[in-house]
Amino acid sequence: MSSPRPVPPTSPPRPPGGGGGGPARTSAVLAVLSAVLLTLVAVSWAPLISFDRRVAEALHRSAVEHPGIVHVNRILTDWVWDPWTMRALLAVAVVWLWYRGERLFACWIAGTTLMGSAVQQTLKASVGRERPQWPDPVDSAHYAAFPSGHAMTATVVCGLLLWVLVRRGASDRARLWGWAAVVVSVVGVGLTRLYLGVHWPTDVLAGWLMGAAVVTLSITVHHRTVRSR
Repeated sequence: MSSPRPVPPTSPPRPPGGGGGGPARTSAVLAVLSAVLLTLVAVSWAPLISFDRRVAEALHRSAVEHPGIVHVNRILTDWVWDPWTMRALLAVAVVWLWYRGERLFACWIAGTTLMGSAVQQTLKASVGRERPQWPDPVDSAHYAAFPSGHAMTATVVCGLLLWVLVRRGASDRARLWGWAAVVVSVVGVGLTRLYLGVHWPTDVLAGWLMGAAVVTLSITVHHRTVRSR
């Protein structure tokens, strides 16, 4: 009588959040794009600088002619999507994770935010790009322009909050609403900075790219170190 054939072992179910392959590739692509954009801005590549100026001038003309829209944009950028508002939201998430016993993950999220801020401030100091200057400004901002702090902070915070949502096994509907909130917030804050004339378009683009790179790098390292143990 023949012995029963052994049953091949089944792979354990993948936890919410997926593996690290996708985020790793995405992070690499975002890092390359960020490096290319950084180089072009640093060397003041003429076509890119010309594009920046054309877009900025067109938006500034519109802003001067529409003070009501300027007022709405200032509320959005100074209160709704202000970097400190974003950090406060993330702080709530970190405290919630800590309270639920996920203390390592809470520290990881907080550390990623600090890393994003360090990258942002280092690049601002290194590149030292001046902000747009207008004879009739509708708003003001200080310190270097590249990359946009509002855009990068919103991208990092929203990306991390979405990661928390996915990792907690949120429903498809919750994920859809989460993605919608992320897109509206990240794109919206970038547009407000442009409309108010305090950033060049490539400042905002750099904030988006670099912020996304920080989040995907954090996810990749987390998958390959913490969750692989």
